[in-house]
Amino acid sequence: MDFHLRGGSPSSSSDDHRYPNNNNNNSSIQPTNGHSSDPMHSWWESISKARSRIHLLSSILPPSDDGGTGGEEDPLSSLADTDRPARSLLISSAAYTSISAALSSPSSGSGEDPLCHWLYDTYLSSDPDLRLVVLSYLPLISSIYLHRIHHPNSDNPLSLSGFEAVLLALYSSETKARNGKPVTISIPDLTQPSLYHTPRNPNKPSNPNPKPSKPLIGVVSPPLEPQMAVKSTKRACIVGVALDCYYKQISQMPIWSKFDFCKFAARWAGQDCPCTSDFDRKPEHFIEKNNRFENETNVGLEEIEDEIEYVADRVGSLDIEVHNYSSSEVGEEDVRIPLPWELLQPVLRILGHCLLGPLNADEVKDAASMAVRRLYARASHDLVPQAILATRSLIQLDRRAREAANAAAAMVVSSASGSNANTPSKAKKPEILLVSK
Repeated sequence: MDFHLRGGSPSSSSDDHRYPNNNNNNSSIQPTNGHSSDPMHSWWESISKARSRIHLLSSILPPSDDGGTGGEEDPLSSLADTDRPARSLLISSAAYTSISAALSSPSSGSGEDPLCHWLYDTYLSSDPDLRLVVLSYLPLISSIYLHRIHHPNSDNPLSLSGFEAVLLALYSSETKARNGKPVTISIPDLTQPSLYHTPRNPNKPSNPNPKPSKPLIGVVSPPLEPQMAVKSTKRACIVGVALDCYYKQISQMPIWSKFDFCKFAARWAGQDCPCTSDFDRKPEHFIEKNNRFENETNVGLEEIEDEIEYVADRVGSLDIEVHNYSSSEVGEEDVRIPLPWELLQPVLRILGHCLLGPLNADEVKDAASMAVRRLYARASHDLVPQAILATRSLIQLDRRAREAANAAAAMVVSSASGSNANTPSKAKKPEILLVSK
């Protein structure tokens, strides 16, 4: 796969092959003509570039069954005629289905895959909406790539250099953006008073003029090193950084992209086990042997238990479209993959948004709830303390959010029924008494 650079095409079966260096290609495209300062020219140039990319994509994808026949216009090409073609391509469910079907084909991901060429070149463009289009397919690309890496087909091993080139393009872009610096957070020192709290046991300093304590800095991600190939020791880091790029733009991702990611994350965790329902078990009643007296704390738990059962049934009945995966890739067998912390950390960030984002659809929240529970079960079996803590926190936040939403809905219903009962249907006219003399 050339990807605009000379040299042998990379192969996923060997770590010695080299990938194109994206550090130079990922830089911001500098205007070289005299019309760079004209906003109208820049707008029209962006529209023209997006339309050309859509027409090229339409020629790459196989013809669909619904459109493009009988003299009808190709639904994918029709997106190029809109006012914002790149944004229309991003939010088109028909385009997502067609591209997902092509990416899921058994021959996808190779160095000669034209769709991988298109994704690679499109992400290197300067149009932010076109880059969002590529990011929206990252969950599917990551899922197929990781599955084929860890569950290869022994009869017909495939080259995955096309997928790896796209992942490296995202990784190189983030490496350049971080400029060799780590991602850090400032941890507050709770021993020092602030506007929001007072230390419980303040230490009285002997020095009347103490020096202020240094802020505690936590490293979320170490500095990134440029990578020319997807080596086995760096694979989790590269995919994790690419998912972190997806997380930064997750508010602009379409619902079906988030939906698929939750489904894939549940698959990565492995098969379901009883550990997923640790937080959904009904509390036992404390009954006295003589009087059979139930503890008063169980009052009101029936409604909560009914809601939990409803959510469990709803999550269990989810049927997420698999976009023509082969049977070996989407079967019910255990298809878990290794989940080191550098890969699991961005996965949990994305699931946290899907789980708690106020604008997310209920289907996305339910799918994220199932994925987080399966990851909690996986972390409990693997004995990963930080993963257990993170998944437990997400599960508890999800339960509290659902309980608060149910309580608010019940309060609205009760207040509405109460106001209707006390409000007269029709105002009475004042009575007028006629007195005859």
